[in-house]
Amino acid sequence: MKGSMAQQPHEIVWTLTNAVVASKSLYVVAELGVADYIADETMSVKELASACAADPDGLDRVLRLLAAHGIFERHADGYRHTEASRLLRSDHPMSMRAFSRMMGMPVIGATFGQLEHSVRTGSPAIQLVAGNGLWEYLEGHPGEGEIFGQAMTGKAAADIAAVLGAYDFGRFDTIADIGGGRGHLLRAVLDAVPTAEGILFDLPDVIETLDIDRDRLTARAGDFFVDPLPTADAYILMEVIHDWPDAEAAAILSAIRRAASPGARVLIIENVLGDAQSDPRGHTLDVIMLAVTGGRERTGNQLEMLLEDTGFADTAVIDTAGPMRIVEAVAE
Repeated sequence: MKGSMAQQPHEIVWTLTNAVVASKSLYVVAELGVADYIADETMSVKELASACAADPDGLDRVLRLLAAHGIFERHADGYRHTEASRLLRSDHPMSMRAFSRMMGMPVIGATFGQLEHSVRTGSPAIQLVAGNGLWEYLEGHPGEGEIFGQAMTGKAAADIAAVLGAYDFGRFDTIADIGGGRGHLLRAVLDAVPTAEGILFDLPDVIETLDIDRDRLTARAGDFFVDPLPTADAYILMEVIHDWPDAEAAAILSAIRRAASPGARVLIIENVLGDAQSDPRGHTLDVIMLAVTGGRERTGNQLEMLLEDTGFADTAVIDTAGPMRIVEAVAE
């Protein structure tokens, strides 16, 4: 019976209280690269532990917990992959290994240890851990910055197909990806629209690490709070606006409006919050933004107000097949 399968109230509290255990187990397995050592066959715990310099019993106990969550399959002779655990392989096209490593980095863990500060003050808890914020911290720790970049690329890869399936980019001749990182979304858009040209705009230390050898794609370095943005028919902002409080978010949109001709589109692609509270993904990201960046996930109405205040009109919210939604508005 459906009712008998539902968790009891105390079980809900117990499960959520101890969620950190599974999360940390996932981080350790991702950090050790365990999934990379498993191919298509079952591999024994002893072999895995030897390959990644771990204790066989400790590794077995952690993998057994992850297997209970559907990550890896446990057999009498060892472990083999599930579709979820394959995402922890470094060579998977939608690898989530870096994302798990990123969320387990000491700076992130210490930040959430100070979450009460954010709840009491509304200020990012990371200020107590890295006083100048996440972005400057990553600039000073290039190894962790590389993991962060890989994590954002891997996370976006799972969402790109849903975005492309939900929106017609074929109407645009020039598409600018603002704060687009390594250009994973823009490259996919250009592959889908062979008549369009793309402009990838990001900070100089991001652009200078890229190998841009592609027809119809131009990289342009700059700071969207300081430098003028390129002129385009459409502007993509994928998980950019949610990084910032309202004042900074408005400044980014205002910079786009100054560069855009009337009729140009701006496309904010994020976990736009809806009225229903059943999907925790957007709300999880909202708390991450609260603690780590000082930004927030917003409702469609909140984004519409930001857009109207910065010179855009005709806001529409477009669902995708995934958790992302597309908020489209037109430059007045």
